[in-house]
Order: sequence, then C-alpha cells, then structure tokens
Amino acid sequence: MNDLRPVLVVTSLYDPTADVVIAELHDRGIPVVRFDSGDFPASLSVEAEITQDGVRGRLETPSRTADLGHVRALYYRRPSGFVFPHLDQQDARFAITQARYGLGGVIASLPNCLYVNHPHYTGDAEFKPSGLAAAAKAGLRVPRTLITSNPDAARAFIKQHGPTIYKPLWNPVYRIGDVSSVVKIAEVTAEDIDDRIAGTAHLFQQRIPKTADIRVTVMGRHTFSVRIDSDLLDWRTDYSRLRYTPVATPTDIELPLHEYLDHFGLHFGAFDFALDAGGQWWFLECNPSGQWHWLEHETGLPMCAALSDLLERKP
Repeated sequence: MNDLRPVLVVTSLYDPTADVVIAELHDRGIPVVRFDSGDFPASLSVEAEITQDGVRGRLETPSRTADLGHVRALYYRRPSGFVFPHLDQQDARFAITQARYGLGGVIASLPNCLYVNHPHYTGDAEFKPSGLAAAAKAGLRVPRTLITSNPDAARAFIKQHGPTIYKPLWNPVYRIGDVSSVVKIAEVTAEDIDDRIAGTAHLFQQRIPKTADIRVTVMGRHTFSVRIDSDLLDWRTDYSRLRYTPVATPTDIELPLHEYLDHFGLHFGAFDFALDAGGQWWFLECNPSGQWHWLEHETGLPMCAALSDLLERKP
C-alpha cells in the first residue's frame, strides 16, 4: 500500500527552488501541500488540538488539506511574514504575535514529522557567532573572528591579525531610493574604524588569502561540494563571473559538517569555505536555508533527487 502522508512545503509564492522539489515529489507520487504562512488567515486556515499523542487537526489551503497528525516531512524554505493591513498598528502587532506563536507553534510541533529544517533550529543556527563556535568545536578551521562594539578592540584586532574583513551579523534589506540593497562584505583597515562602531555589534574576521571558494551542500547523508572560482571577495555579488567545478569532500571536512548539523538538529545546510593556497578549507558560515538549485543546473549534480529522497524519507 502506498504511503500517502503528505510533505508540507512552507515558502513564499515565488520560490523556484521549492518548485523543482515539488515537481520531483509529484513525479514520485508523493502528495504535497504547499503554503505560505503569510497567507494566514486570509487564505490559509488551521484547526489543531493538543492531545497526549501530539498535535492533531488539519491545515487548509484553497486547494489542499493536510492532516496534521500524519505529515511525512516539512520542507521549511522562505515564507513571508504575517500581515494584517486592515488593522491599526497596535491591533496588527497583537494579531501578528498570535499568528506567529499559534500557527508557528502548530507547524513546529507535528508528530513523527521530519523537518528540513525545523524553524526553531534554523533560527538558532542563523546566529553567526553560534555557527562559528559550533564549527570550531567540530574541528573545522575557523578564521580568527571578533564580535565587538569597542572601536579600540576592533583596531587592535586588525593590527594583530593583518588583512581583515567586515561582515554584517545579519543582513536586512535597505532601500536606497527605489532600489533594494544590503550591507556588503568589505575589507577594512584600522584607519577605517571610528566611534560609530560603538553604536551596535560588528563582526570582524581575519581575511583568508583564498585561491577559490567552496560551497558544500549537505542534504541528509548526501554531501555535494562545488569549487567556485572567481576574483571576487564575495562570490555572491556577481554570479556571471563564477566558474564551477564539483570536487570531492575530504573526510576531515565531511565528518565535522555532520557533527555541526547534529549540534543544531539540522538535516540540511549550505556551507561556505575559503580554500587557501595550501589546500586548507576554512569555514566561513552555514546557511540552514541556503540556495542550491542553481548549482545543480551548473554542474549536473543530483541535488534535487537527494533532497527529495530526504523528504520522502527514503531508506
């Protein structure tokens, strides 16, 4: 008898990566219920009871219904935020918190469900200092890093460790005129540091003299490593200048990656490394909701199939 338990896909309306996974699952005969939590409550509804066996009830979209007690897996991608434009600011703030802790709490508590990844664990892993500490504990090489609001500490760090880059700890979107922008990674000198540093926390990191970047995507027990060659400090700033080559993942890298994911309770991670002239891999960060499908298109690596195997819970 076929296992008809659905996979829930939680993401925004425009998500090409989720689209290809849904198509793959559909071809395998796996039911899928896709929804954006931002559609609640306008076109998404939930009824859930808390029982001794866990959460029971149903979630309904305009075209699908999911039995919350029999969800196979949940693929948590990039949902939009809750909005209540018809309410005044105070009532909207209240409604948003109730939706977040109500609907959010329900979909985070499904019995016997595989989360890729669990939204709470994803949130934990998105803190850069936590990720760097977990990577170092797992045995990965991590560049010397300082998080500070002290200008003198920042200057001393740069003078001690040489070429240093600044990274935002989190990158909200800025609007400059009508154009969306973000704060970019940049090299900084001691002379660049002034008293504005005292305004909030900043991350400074020793610049690794890299010969290439490496993106490692882990999907369950599948690991895909791709060397990315460019002349860019941050390869994500111009995809047209990148060259891709699949490479083997060294054992002394792969095992710590799984230890890292286990530390946070994750089943998926997009890891970025800098490769130095001596062939050493330096951990930079892990995005627990990172993009990956463009790499399959560029390299032919069977990443969609691997992720679908995970969501299908294929042995």
